[in-house]
Amino acid sequence: MSSRTRKFFSYYRPYMGLFFADLFCALILSATTLALPLCVRYITKNVLESTSPDRLQQIYAAGGLMLGLILVHTLCNMFVAYQGHLMGARMEADMRNELFGHYQKLSFSFYDEQKTGQLMTRLTNDSFDLSELFHHGPEDVVISLLNFAGAFIILVNINVQLALIVLLFMPIMAIYAFYFNKKMKHAMRRSKDRIGDINAQVEDALAGIRAIKSFTNEEVENAKFLYANNRLVASRQDSIKSEVLFYEGLVAFTQLMTLVVIIFGGVAIVNGALDLADLLVFLLYIGILIEPIKRFGNFTRLYQEGMAGFARFMEVLEVEPDIQDAADALDIRHVQGAIEFRDVDFRYREGNGYVLQNINLNIQVGEYVALVGSSGVGKTTICSLIPRFYEATDGQILLDGTNISQIRLHSLRKNVGIVQQDVYLFAGTVAENIRYGKLDASEAEIIVAAKKANAHDFIMALPNGYHTDIGERGVKLSGGQKQRLSIARVFLKDPPILIFDEATSSLDNESEKAVQDSLERLTHNRTTLVIAHRLSTVRKAQRIIVLTYAGIDEQGTHEELMAGGGTYAHLYNMQFTI
Repeated sequence: MSSRTRKFFSYYRPYMGLFFADLFCALILSATTLALPLCVRYITKNVLESTSPDRLQQIYAAGGLMLGLILVHTLCNMFVAYQGHLMGARMEADMRNELFGHYQKLSFSFYDEQKTGQLMTRLTNDSFDLSELFHHGPEDVVISLLNFAGAFIILVNINVQLALIVLLFMPIMAIYAFYFNKKMKHAMRRSKDRIGDINAQVEDALAGIRAIKSFTNEEVENAKFLYANNRLVASRQDSIKSEVLFYEGLVAFTQLMTLVVIIFGGVAIVNGALDLADLLVFLLYIGILIEPIKRFGNFTRLYQEGMAGFARFMEVLEVEPDIQDAADALDIRHVQGAIEFRDVDFRYREGNGYVLQNINLNIQVGEYVALVGSSGVGKTTICSLIPRFYEATDGQILLDGTNISQIRLHSLRKNVGIVQQDVYLFAGTVAENIRYGKLDASEAEIIVAAKKANAHDFIMALPNGYHTDIGERGVKLSGGQKQRLSIARVFLKDPPILIFDEATSSLDNESEKAVQDSLERLTHNRTTLVIAHRLSTVRKAQRIIVLTYAGIDEQGTHEELMAGGGTYAHLYNMQFTI
């Protein structure tokens, strides 16, 4: 058994009691289905043809038995329909939880290569198809096998020759079903991928709706969506064509089989080898015999859809995070904030060029360091390596003398606060977004953090103060307001190490001053790294490190670097000359 097969069946483990109860009810359903025509045969052959004076009582008794069978059949059907679907829904929820949890573990490098819409499809559409397979799959297999075997045995007992005629159709129908089953499999997989493409297109367009409208590119986005939608329709067309040929072909074979049985059964009646009652019952059992084939068709569809989804599900689940805790990783306490880079090289993937090479850097406890240089020289990359968002290709990064690869990720990142240019706020209230920095923070702690971030006044001016809903991604706030909320969040986290990545570059002068004041307050007694393009914002840094494509070019204070007349002086003068 393959690892994926074992994984598939592992989702049944928590629900084995319900699973076996579902199969037991499926067994009863099969038994009652097979028993009802036997009751009809008893009435038509044993009762109606007899001369017993209590024939009416026998008919009533047989009718009562059939009524009881129908009642049991209905109750079992209701149990299978309700509890079976509920079991499938719970298993689907377990899979979603596992996949979402796995998403949280995956490294930045994984998301650099993925489309959000595709990942969402694996979490929603694919798991729903699996829910149907988890429930209906075993049930359909059990009922189909029992009904087919039971019906065929009874048919043989009624008339061997007619039963053999029916049996001749089975290999032909099986070959036909297998052929179109294979076609459905490929069509289903294409549909899954293209649904993911549509979700990715929609997610991208809705996230960028303001840019679309500002550039009046609605028609461009409509055309892109139309293209993706048409590709989905084309794949669905192939899928529907295969399904139609599959199901309608089986129906045609069924009708042909019934026709052949009627003809040969009629001949057998004329020859005295069969009576009319047995032919009628034979036809009833052909209907039961065909039901497993229909169920098999339904199972095939569910199997193709479900396994296509399961394959996509496992593709992600089998991705190992690039960055994981070492077996002997430790938690760190009382972090001072000394950071050292020793001969650090980095590239994003094997075969790509190096972004950083031979970086040696020592940052003291509480030091305020600025990283400057042209775009693409690796400023953000250096800062991303410290909390291990990416792993250094070669060399070591030490925190207070401990290699960060030996520190548990959760412990490391709890001690690093990051304020970025592109602030991400969650849908919800102001208080909920600030509390994200410390989930158990009290209302009073949130207010203190907001005051330190120069955010309290504008928050109190909002309709509901700290309980104002800010919309998706904080759309109801200005850039400066969003930035101050992100700083309040870091104040609440209270980390010993801070990283500011272009935190004020997109703000107006008034907002920049408010944010700059709160940033300076936040940096007090903390090891701080600031990435800045506007060099005027880092003049107060204790040390400025100038990066070029060759690595660290020069470092010193603003005054020292200006006096040296090197790369920094050139960049600074160029900014203020423009």
